[in-house]
Amino acid sequence: MHTGHITTPFGRRPAKLALVKEQFAIVASTPSTRVEKWKVFRDVCETRERFGLQDRAIAVLDALLTFYPDTQLDASNGLVVFPSNAQLSVRAHGITESTLRRQLGALVDVGLIQRRDSPNGKRYAHRSRDGEIEKAYGFDLSPLLTRSTELALLAQDVAAERMRFRRAKEALTICRRDVRKLITAAIDEGAPGNWGHVETVYIGILGRHPRYPDRNQVEITLSEMELLRDEVINLLEMHTETENMHGNASRDDRHIQNSKTESINEFEPSSEKEQGENVPKEPHAKSVAGTETKAKLEQTRAFPLAMVLRACPQIADYGPGGGIAHWRELMIAAVVVRSMLGVSPSAYEEACSAMGPENAAVAMACILERSNFINSHGGYLRDLTKRTLRGEFSLGPVLMSLLKANGGEGRRAG
Repeated sequence: MHTGHITTPFGRRPAKLALVKEQFAIVASTPSTRVEKWKVFRDVCETRERFGLQDRAIAVLDALLTFYPDTQLDASNGLVVFPSNAQLSVRAHGITESTLRRQLGALVDVGLIQRRDSPNGKRYAHRSRDGEIEKAYGFDLSPLLTRSTELALLAQDVAAERMRFRRAKEALTICRRDVRKLITAAIDEGAPGNWGHVETVYIGILGRHPRYPDRNQVEITLSEMELLRDEVINLLEMHTETENMHGNASRDDRHIQNSKTESINEFEPSSEKEQGENVPKEPHAKSVAGTETKAKLEQTRAFPLAMVLRACPQIADYGPGGGIAHWRELMIAAVVVRSMLGVSPSAYEEACSAMGPENAAVAMACILERSNFINSHGGYLRDLTKRTLRGEFSLGPVLMSLLKANGGEGRRAG
């Protein structure tokens, strides 16, 4: 039973069941608990926004605590303070009485203090002959003692949330700066790309960002801005890779021109049934079809497997069981090499679509042989794919060059 511990407010203020429930909780709390009053006050200051309290309510709570004589809140010594409104107003930096009443009501409503009203509504105390307080009417600070652990944990959560918010804003500031400067550099230096559209997207993201955002809104904007930054970096990386590939391609063309050219037809199968088999040498054709026709022909006609393995012996190390016996094993090895060299799946799929799966595997074998001379393997393969689609590239001369470089010797199939 809690008879004698529950009080109702004086005058026209109604008694609410929520206040009764809070009084039950205070009575059920451990009476021997003690806590430093200013530590609790600091926790309330940290969490005031969670309670919806204004700064003036905090000033009133500060004033109430100054009327408690001890530095620690201790239930055994009584936790009721009974200053007059005039005294409270002075210690709360001179706020008006109407504001004082309103902020006291706010502190009561959020459960940080309780009213202990006298029969006539005045605040006073009955003292013994020794001067000790026997009964006091005023404001009870027991909720601060009861909820001290809750307030401490809530203050830690608020501090962590504030830290996350600050770091999210810092990350957004850096990301915005990166995107803005990268777009400007790309436009100023004439990098290929639809930079006008990119800038429009950038402005749109900032336009959706609230003027006074919360953490969730900052993180949403940050996520969108990071995606845009990744896209800008990808465009610039592709531009850089293209420049590197053009330099490598020029060196490759000079190497092919210096080598003694031979007809590619002696290494190509005459039909699909003869893929992977050696065929007799055909007469040298003085009239050769255009490069575009040759590129389309190579999409459906792979080179003899034995010749590929002689020209590119390193690919055999990546076949199932350390060897390659047929075209399927070559294509399996090419996928392994693609992953090892950092070529993206999309780049390899595009090569397969443009060249055919067998020739794409041959291209990967060639790239593996010359990997030490290629800066970006994925970019190099994409460039070969584009040149193939334009009819400007054929695997034949590359294989011939590698075959001569290896002296015609290498690992044979099977």
